[in-house]
Order: sequence, then structure tokens, then C-alpha cells
Amino acid sequence: MAAAPKDRSAKTATKRKTRGEEELRMHAMAGTRQALAELMAWHGIEEQGEAMTLMIHHLHALGPQKSAPLLTPPRHVYEVPQNVSLAFHRKSLLMIQQDPGDEVISPVLISA
Repeated sequence: MAAAPKDRSAKTATKRKTRGEEELRMHAMAGTRQALAELMAWHGIEEQGEAMTLMIHHLHALGPQKSAPLLTPPRHVYEVPQNVSLAFHRKSLLMIQQDPGDEVISPVLISA
């Protein structure tokens, strides 16, 4: 007689707990999912968990120095184009001419 689903779930949960197994979850954008799918297809891997486990272990095997470039997030540098910078500068000067701001206005003394 087959075990009830509830019994199987309890048995599986107990087994995972004794093995020290822990579920890892991650949210991924479309580009990341596509990259993972391509990696899996290239190497004939069918399960995402297996692919991620292999990648983690292979990165770890490289050691701290060799794995560092692979785990360094890319930094995006934005340089303001000269025409945008010039337009901003001109607009700023125009605004300052129209309203210089921070003008000191002395209080008027009212004598009683």
C-alpha cells in the first residue's frame, strides 16, 4: 500500500533536516534567467538547482583570488556628454540671473 502524501512529506522533511539541507531561493530578471537557461543548454543540465550547485562549487574550487573577478559586480560609469553639460551650465546661469536668491533683506525697525 502506498504512503499517504502527508506521510511522504513528513518523511522527506525529516530526511532534509538530518542532512542539513536548506532551500535557497533567488529572484532573477529575464536576462539572468536567459543566461542560466543557455548555460544549462550548453552543458546538458536539466535542473536549475543542479546548475547553480555546480557553479557554486566550481567557483569555490577556484579560491578567493581566481573567483574574485567572477564575483565582482560590473560598475556602470556614466559620463555626461559635453553638449548636455553645456546646456545645463547655460540654463543654470540663466536661472541665477533671473533669481539670484539668498538676498539679504534687513528688517525694518518700527519705532513706537
